[in-house]
Amino acid sequence: MDFLTWGINPWRQPVLTHISWDLFWASLFAGLMFLVAHASYMILAAHRKRSAEETDAMEAVYKDLPHQIERHTLMARLFHWVMAAAMFVLLLTAFLPIAGIRFAWVEWHWIAGLVLTGSIIYHVIHATFFLDFWSIWIGPKDIPELKAEILRGLGRDVPGPKPGKYPLGNRLYHMASVVVGLAAAVTGILMMSRIRTPLVPRNPYLFSDTTWGITYLLHGAAGVALVGLVIAHVYFAVRPEKWWITKGMILGWITRRDYLQHHDPDRWKLRERKAPTAAQF
Repeated sequence: MDFLTWGINPWRQPVLTHISWDLFWASLFAGLMFLVAHASYMILAAHRKRSAEETDAMEAVYKDLPHQIERHTLMARLFHWVMAAAMFVLLLTAFLPIAGIRFAWVEWHWIAGLVLTGSIIYHVIHATFFLDFWSIWIGPKDIPELKAEILRGLGRDVPGPKPGKYPLGNRLYHMASVVVGLAAAVTGILMMSRIRTPLVPRNPYLFSDTTWGITYLLHGAAGVALVGLVIAHVYFAVRPEKWWITKGMILGWITRRDYLQHHDPDRWKLRERKAPTAAQF
């Protein structure tokens, strides 16, 4: 399998032009194999979680909480679905021609790219000033939670911390999406100077051949990575045990029982209150 494609400049020198589209098929295959592997894991693993009795006890203590708990604001949900629509348009317009389906895809692609870039800029501002910015990030503080989740998956009943607002898997996925999404958006904006649009004057000589090659390489690699990420995201969204999270993104709220069963109230505080610690349960 070739990973890169090369061309020849006017001086008969080899120059990098793009990644090899063999990687698209590799990413698609890897995404599908991930689905099979994870589905097998879900059948075989123990998946230790709070029992119904534990959750009943917590509901008795936290009975003053509302039955519907806000998980995502309206603006956060609008961002998510706008970004999702833009992402699907970008992937379809990028890879359907590679699969042999020919159509006028360029205009749709750069318009969707601008929508994606605008939604990312909005989300950065919204998350920084209006949401709990650090709740979605991971760091050394999450190592105990990671260890506990691994042991629970192996069937051990351990007292490690439950997630805050976002499970560890969500936070890891978010970090990967940030890196890949920003790479695609930044390189895509630069590449607009090579096509005719009413927004940016065409200037294919803005960078050297080598710089353009690296730009196309990064953009293609980000696109290929997004194929796998989107497959994984859709897969988890439709799994029965994750449907409560998907409904939260549609409706904006989760039930009090879902909140207590899947989260640590000490790590996702809904309001200022003197609450018992999860260790009591």
